[in-house]
Amino acid sequence: MSKVFLAAAVLFMMFNTSCKKKSDSSPVTCTSCVTTPDAKAAYDASSKGVYKGTVVGSSGTIKFDIGNNDSTITATMVIDGTTVVLTASVKWASGVAYVSSFTGTLNGSPVSITFSVGVDGTDPTVTAINIPGHPGAVLSVSKETSTNLIMVFEGTYTDVSGGSDKGTFDLFLSKGLKVWKVNYKSSVDSSMGEIPGTFDPSNNTLNFDDGHGTTIKGTLASDKIDGTYNGPATSGTKSGTWTCKRTL
Repeated sequence: MSKVFLAAAVLFMMFNTSCKKKSDSSPVTCTSCVTTPDAKAAYDASSKGVYKGTVVGSSGTIKFDIGNNDSTITATMVIDGTTVVLTASVKWASGVAYVSSFTGTLNGSPVSITFSVGVDGTDPTVTAINIPGHPGAVLSVSKETSTNLIMVFEGTYTDVSGGSDKGTFDLFLSKGLKVWKVNYKSSVDSSMGEIPGTFDPSNNTLNFDDGHGTTIKGTLASDKIDGTYNGPATSGTKSGTWTCKRTL
């Protein structure tokens, strides 16, 4: 999506109104997804708890469980439909930031992901990634709290303005915080980017506007989001549609 997104706003992008196709108009519900937070109230201001987000480099989700239910610390990654359970190398300790590598195997090859988070649960970050078959993958996560469910969606985007660009379009959404963040990757030239936006719970709309003519809008209906993106003609930015379905 390089020429589509990077030309307009470097790492920022664009959507517009909801894009609904007759064949996709029926409601979508993720039957395996929780409707209330997994995170416990005792860990709302702690590095312990639950962190959820996206895996882009293909398409997938990740959930870190840092002692949310007991002393067990694991991560569950689903990438291209394959589930990988990762175990931590470092035990949790009170009063300090938590940093640990998480390891497992994918198709017989070793996976390693390093996760860090502040002592109070702020700034959760994936600092190192090795996923076999997915070089250059990017993971973005957010802390879930007992009052703030993190919903994760996987999807795609397609240029409809005459170009050939298309690719992965995965995002996580917080209704409580009224924000969302998308990570995308072009299947045409492998360019990648990250864009944050705002969520309006009064009409279930997602918005992004960089103030220079680049806009992104979408509409959440049940567990599906449809939308479009548009960029200013002077930037060479194209326009297109996108759609995401909740998977975590």
